[in-house]
Amino acid sequence: MVVLDSYRDKYENARLERRDGILQIQLHSRGGEFCNSATAHTELVDLFSNVAADHGNRVVILTGTGDSFGDKIEAAAFGGDGDDVARVHYEGRKIMENVLAVEAPMIAAINGPMTMLPPFALTCDITLCSDNATFSDVVHFKMNNVVPGDGVQTVWEELLGVNRARYFLLTGQELDAEAALTLGVVNEVLPREQLLARAWELAEDLNTRAHRILRYSRLVLTDRYRRAMRDSAAFGYGIQWLGLKTG
Repeated sequence: MVVLDSYRDKYENARLERRDGILQIQLHSRGGEFCNSATAHTELVDLFSNVAADHGNRVVILTGTGDSFGDKIEAAAFGGDGDDVARVHYEGRKIMENVLAVEAPMIAAINGPMTMLPPFALTCDITLCSDNATFSDVVHFKMNNVVPGDGVQTVWEELLGVNRARYFLLTGQELDAEAALTLGVVNEVLPREQLLARAWELAEDLNTRAHRILRYSRLVLTDRYRRAMRDSAAFGYGIQWLGLKTG
């Protein structure tokens, strides 16, 4: 059995606190806005694995730091030789799989632009965002001539539908918070200063239910996502890196 004390202070890029079974995960880099670096990428695999294995987590809130949820990346960290490719391939799949393995209901509180981060937060059961949030996928096809295959194709097709997702991924379309709400990408848009309070309000309401009902509800509600990710993530990553290494 994994317990919070074994991983609470383990990560450079995540700050964890839990009250009454509600775990808040705040992503950061050196105390500031989160940057998707090689270290952070590796840590996310282990972080969500531990969160999933810790039955003390009844509800999970996932948020960021400052004015951004994920609009920074250290692109050089994701190149390298065949062994580096294999590592990134593995980690990328496991981040998506491990988030979906969490059996506590998850609430995303997206506190700003999300443009340079795999969309694992959008697989949460309830998604809130601040009114300054934007959503795009420029980091793949649009900016770097990279196949959009590391789970983004699965998540965005689920959220937008096939035709909208293709347009979104191939053109680098940016959705502002209101467009994301209209299209069903997020459930609520709030001023940033109210975002976390609303996440905790929702979490505390969910937390009144029996633990087993919370877990089983999350299992049922993520079943489609988990099957889709199993079917598409490894293939998508393989094609993505084939394109990178043969381009």
